[in-house]
Amino acid sequence: MNTRVEAVSDKQLSWKFSEEYVVESPAIVEARQHSLELGIEPVSPGVGAQLAVIAAATAAKTIIEVGTGVGVSGLWMLEGAREAQLTSIDVELDHQQEARKAFTNAGIAPNRIRLIHGRAQDVLPRMNESSYDLVLVDADAHSVLEYVEHGLRLARPGGTVLVAHALWRGRVADPAQRDETVADFRTLLRELASSSAVVTAISPAGDGLLQITRLAD
Repeated sequence: MNTRVEAVSDKQLSWKFSEEYVVESPAIVEARQHSLELGIEPVSPGVGAQLAVIAAATAAKTIIEVGTGVGVSGLWMLEGAREAQLTSIDVELDHQQEARKAFTNAGIAPNRIRLIHGRAQDVLPRMNESSYDLVLVDADAHSVLEYVEHGLRLARPGGTVLVAHALWRGRVADPAQRDETVADFRTLLRELASSSAVVTAISPAGDGLLQITRLAD
């Protein structure tokens, strides 16, 4: 086995270990299982744990997410930010109803959750700018550029925008992949790298987690 193959194998073992290291709460385990039954791809345990850490480290009080699913990512963020209020947008009303049940089962007070049913493209322009400590984008990948633009507008100075699935099934790192979604993610990464208004990092956990912190004006 050559050195390059050994290095790839070692990384895969490390990624697998980091995912299996995470212990999810019963409420998240149940929501994850329900997600998979409905054909929804939730964030991986490793990404979820990072969401909780970032929410805790930023002492987030106001969180907004694009893409409710059935509540896996929301549960993780609220596990890290025990006093935060979560606003979550999704076009699927049935999924949001299941997410509300998941939040209730986790013992989260109803007044900490605001679920907005609708297309993110219609809802986001109506949300107040510079009002959120943490923004999570985990929705239609074809609209990632638009969602991140809105996310940076909604984040307060010092706030953070997180983008799930930022490596898009391993395709972003593969030069041979050139479909529209991959091109959008690469455009996003290139524009962020050249911006002096933010600092960014990509975690390879799960399907990739892009972290964008808006610097103070």
